[in-house]
Amino acid sequence: MFTSGTAGSPRAAMLTHGNLRSNIEQMQRSSGTVNRDDTLLCVLPLSHIYGLNTTLHLGLLAGAKVLLVQRFDPTSSLQSITDHHVTVIAGVPPMYEAWASLPDSDAAADSFVHVRILASGASKLESLVASQFATRFGKRIGEGYGLTEASPTVTSASFPSPRHGTIGLPLPGLDVRVVDESGDDVVVGDPGELWVKGPNVFVGYWNDADATARALDNNGWLHTGDIAVVSGDGSLSLVDRVKDLIIVSGFNVFPAEVEDALLQHPGIQQAAVIGVAHPHTGESVKAFVVAKPDRMLDEDEVIDFCATQLAKYKCPSKVLMVTELPRMGSGKIIRRELA
Repeated sequence: MFTSGTAGSPRAAMLTHGNLRSNIEQMQRSSGTVNRDDTLLCVLPLSHIYGLNTTLHLGLLAGAKVLLVQRFDPTSSLQSITDHHVTVIAGVPPMYEAWASLPDSDAAADSFVHVRILASGASKLESLVASQFATRFGKRIGEGYGLTEASPTVTSASFPSPRHGTIGLPLPGLDVRVVDESGDDVVVGDPGELWVKGPNVFVGYWNDADATARALDNNGWLHTGDIAVVSGDGSLSLVDRVKDLIIVSGFNVFPAEVEDALLQHPGIQQAAVIGVAHPHTGESVKAFVVAKPDRMLDEDEVIDFCATQLAKYKCPSKVLMVTELPRMGSGKIIRRELA
């Protein structure tokens, strides 16, 4: 199965039948199991590990029904959910955003009445989308975390009750560490790279021994490249990608933190941040923003606004106004296309 390749070219991850089987069994051992009376909506592409294992294979293992939908359309998918009494949905943030934004109607209001599990993955679920969906449909979305190399699910906040702002707890049978640059465990509340170990972890990248050695250490730990924070109850929150980290004058800047600050501006609809070379500070922060309809944005205005939200070294030194951001179907920003 190919990785998403948001920061570089996609890689072919080799997953054994044992990897795939162990991960769906881990999901079943979570407290919100899928059973043979369920109907799962499968609108995610089966060429992606999320659609293949988390939806199709999980449904087959449970003996449940799997409703295959060729492409996502917010209106027709609601009708399908109602007609087929769908009970389990694994989706991506753009799907939930599209549903939450549909015009009001009685049909839309009742579409999720039979749904008992709503899971979101593949990219960050914005808290505004989650709250709008919950307000409109009376259902809470549980966010999870996974990656192709882990077959894919590592954590879930869907069970036993969905929670916003966290990717949840590790699945049963998985070991997880959050470590610093020396490979030592960080203290609770500090950010570090997320490492994963378990029977669902892949065996390597096809014909790429160097990449495999960077991802898998000699003790079987998968170095995910994702920055996470662990809370006192063991739940995790995702911060950013190691590769996306920006270092300004020796200080770490996480793009997600700057993007969250930019989205607080009343005139900004979307935002993305990258690091660019700087002769004095090593790197500086460059932002790309999409204005809300009928709003005009000024670069100095945006930079000044960030100064009220962030430390000076985290603020963008350059802001470009764009009409759209390069994204994958899952909603992930393709940072390698920003310059």
